[in-house]
Amino acid sequence: MHARVVAATTAAFLGLTLLLPTSEARAAGVTPQPLVVAHRGASAYAPENTLPAIDKAAALGFSWVENDVQRTKDGELVVLHDDSLARTTNVKQVFPGRAPWKVKDFTAAEVARLDAGSWFGRAYAGTRVPTLDQYMRRVEHNHEKLLLEVKNPQLYPGIERQILKVLGNDGWLDHRHLAGRLIVQSFSADSVRTVHELKPGVRTAFLGRPAMADLHRYAGFVDLINPSFGTLSADYVSTVHAFRGPHDNPLKVFTWTVDDAGRARAAAREGVDGIITGKPDVVRAALRSS
Repeated sequence: MHARVVAATTAAFLGLTLLLPTSEARAAGVTPQPLVVAHRGASAYAPENTLPAIDKAAALGFSWVENDVQRTKDGELVVLHDDSLARTTNVKQVFPGRAPWKVKDFTAAEVARLDAGSWFGRAYAGTRVPTLDQYMRRVEHNHEKLLLEVKNPQLYPGIERQILKVLGNDGWLDHRHLAGRLIVQSFSADSVRTVHELKPGVRTAFLGRPAMADLHRYAGFVDLINPSFGTLSADYVSTVHAFRGPHDNPLKVFTWTVDDAGRARAAAREGVDGIITGKPDVVRAALRSS
């Protein structure tokens, strides 16, 4: 019981730090520390983008998880990183003649037949690819928060509006969720802009590292700039922080994908606001010891 209380208190503290602009956090006596986001769930310990992966993140005491959304042939939104089913399911065995096994070429019922866990380990045999609705219900059940990535929007016209509809139906577009439990991101600036235009209250993030000279344009429709760790520098982070986003808070920076202690400490030194990792426990321990 004590461990669960500590984990919940820590999660609440980190959530407060995320919501406070860095300058206000310091003024309030809070030492900013990067938020730890479980990448595709705790994907080092359970099959990525599955319900067991977000359950594992919750069991480890992490409130923020990240996922990826694709769309099936018949219009169902599913949680999967690749645009192909081949890497993380047994689709080659179940449907051997349908290469290259693109998500968009399979119906939701066909995807639901697939095993999305055996590739990771026998303990996860029979794990299914979750629909976005199933995933959101589990995130809510776990009292988690979500960094949702619109994946390959060029393959799925109108997916932004459809994602927002699912989020709305599941109660995720009310003030409580928008204020501190949801961020929508994409590598596509057009997709992020579309989300912002459709639902201005949603916090949004661009995945990548725009040129410093272009940051003023992104500040019109994003709240975060999320570059890969290899492109990161303290100068870039401080430049991003100098801009205010559409909700009139300084832009924040989450970096990805950091799975070892040394890089976690380096990212913290460069001033990032969040670290996206498949090994959230490793990153947490590194930050606590730095």
